[in-house]
Amino acid sequence: MTSTIRRTGRRVLIGTAFTGVAALALAGCSGADAEVDTEAVVEEGGTITVWAWEPTLDQVVEDFEADNPGVTVDLVNVGTGIDSYTALQNAITAGNGLPDVAQVEYYALPQFALQDSLQDLSDYGASDLDGTYAPGPWSSVQSGDAIVGLPMDSGPMALFYNKDVFDEYGIEVPTTWDEYLEAARTLHEANPDMYITNDSGDAGLASSIMWQAGGTPWTVDGTNVSLDLTGDEGAKRYSDLWQTMLDEELISPIAGWSDEWFAGLADGTIATLPIGAWMPANLEGSAPDGAGAWRVAPMPQWEEGEVTSSENGGSSLAIPAEAENKELAYAFIEYANAGDGVQTRIDGGAFPATVAELESDEFLNAEFDYFGGQQANQVFADSSAAVVEGWQYLPFQVYANTVFGDSVGQAFLGDTTVADGLADWEETLKKYGADQGFTTD
Repeated sequence: MTSTIRRTGRRVLIGTAFTGVAALALAGCSGADAEVDTEAVVEEGGTITVWAWEPTLDQVVEDFEADNPGVTVDLVNVGTGIDSYTALQNAITAGNGLPDVAQVEYYALPQFALQDSLQDLSDYGASDLDGTYAPGPWSSVQSGDAIVGLPMDSGPMALFYNKDVFDEYGIEVPTTWDEYLEAARTLHEANPDMYITNDSGDAGLASSIMWQAGGTPWTVDGTNVSLDLTGDEGAKRYSDLWQTMLDEELISPIAGWSDEWFAGLADGTIATLPIGAWMPANLEGSAPDGAGAWRVAPMPQWEEGEVTSSENGGSSLAIPAEAENKELAYAFIEYANAGDGVQTRIDGGAFPATVAELESDEFLNAEFDYFGGQQANQVFADSSAAVVEGWQYLPFQVYANTVFGDSVGQAFLGDTTVADGLADWEETLKKYGADQGFTTD
């Protein structure tokens, strides 16, 4: 999984994003003076704590410990997405209880980097990995001259759909969003218990849809942050489509990542997911009864004949600046994200960020039993190549996603419209950014 697991129902602020604009000049904490001799570090042994929710890491940890008998890796799931970042921020603020390694999604890295809360991995030799990763994930772990994480995966979007359901109701795989809307209507009219998808107010999904629609609802230039969630073309396309589906009750209100959600995916009452390429491992692990029914297709397009996509999630493994065992932590994340752990995770259904694997015939031609033998990685790789360029994350994106439910999320409860919710979200973010020392307009 990636990394895109987010729980939007919980509205807990993570705290101050950083202390003043001066934090923008910081590039990460200093640490080791030379590259880590990973062989010596693992031979010496020790214990590290890893906070992560990604399911394929279980096997990576088991293999790493088997290869290094003196090492113990305590893998702990403290929550996913915002729940995890709340726990991490609390530990940073308290100055104790920090993990040695934390899974941090790309959208969240800027906020923690601006607090100077993440170790600059250049101090441990991470610069030598330049060229190992695809450009998007590699750029996502950069903060100024610092490298604040190693890419674990990426999340080019695809449309996961239940072929059995589509066949039963005579629905063709939609190639445009207009066709997607019609498919939603056909399905729900034929069976009111069936929905084209679910959404209870997911900030990550909203951002990815706006991105794929060619939107730039915010731009960041140093300390200047411009927001336009009312006039931006991508924001308007998202707003119009989602409002129509909400008005016609075509979207299941089930929250993502709940037991009910996985049950809906397993039995087909939720028929599609527009989501990142890291999703297969989650389906295989948590919706096993859907095996054989699901397939993967390119994202629906906003205009006939277009070929565009966006990212949805994607994670790094980062080391908190005040972690206790940073050298051993780096040895582990290098193994997991640039060493033998990469193939282990691919075998478990993860989507890699490493160039060698993305371009290999073995990867591209792999057949997924869950998807009826489909070579799904070819769809994901094509999506990766079609990601619309120019997207940026806010330097306080964690905060932005946390408060999404208080504005846009209210539209999913029928208390406002998506458009009005976006306008409220914009005003909230402008005020918050200004309070943190940014110039916002």
